Amino acid sequence: MIPGRNKERDGVERELSFDADGVELAGTLGLPTNPKGLVLFAHGSGSSRHSPRNRYVAQVLHSRGIATLLFDLLTREEEAADQWTAELRFDIALLARRLSSATRSILRNPDMKNLKVGYFGASTGAGAAIVAAAEFPENVAAIVSRGGRPDLAMEALRSVQAPTLLIVGGNDEPVIEMNRQALAELGCPEKKLMIVPGATHLFEEPGTLEEVARLAAEWFIRHLAPASRLQTEVSVNR
Repeated sequence: MIPGRNKERDGVERELSFDADGVELAGTLGLPTNPKGLVLFAHGSGSSRHSPRNRYVAQVLHSRGIATLLFDLLTREEEAADQWTAELRFDIALLARRLSSATRSILRNPDMKNLKVGYFGASTGAGAAIVAAAEFPENVAAIVSRGGRPDLAMEALRSVQAPTLLIVGGNDEPVIEMNRQALAELGCPEKKLMIVPGATHLFEEPGTLEEVARLAAEWFIRHLAPASRLQTEVSVNR
């Protein structure tokens, strides 16, 4: 079950298109007032920027003052072909190049250039986030994986420097083991595996997606927010 989306009270949401890896991709930019950081979403197998799960997580991040970019990793023509072949969704190198290119493109925006960047990857998108973060460590300050396949980026895991949080459903047993193996290989000094009890791969069970969003927001706030803003937030919440 997908929790209801609250109307954004602070900031704007824009539809945009940009060049990434030589193709034009569509995206949705959520820009709160005075953002503390920017998170790019890399969606999973057969999904798009319209993924209701990722959009829900994005709304939670907005409520914490984090800008988000949800975008299509494939063009419409590629998505149509992939529905039959299922090949491009597992082309981690291609998806990573587009994620890296999208990161550089969005950071050219004057509103974004001084923000720290995080990646939120789901399913195969998590593999792309790992590869992109390993290749461009100066661009990425934090990674969160939801039901992800970081094992698809095994050769890049040791090169990742960004603090990485792996979130897996407690009933998603094959993926739990894949994430445990990936956790052991990750080269970043700060890494963590969180298992959400009772959740399956898509986190459809009541309360499980909310827990994913909470964990992700806390991770990104910790690693993306400037120290002065983070201290102010802690003081206000006391």
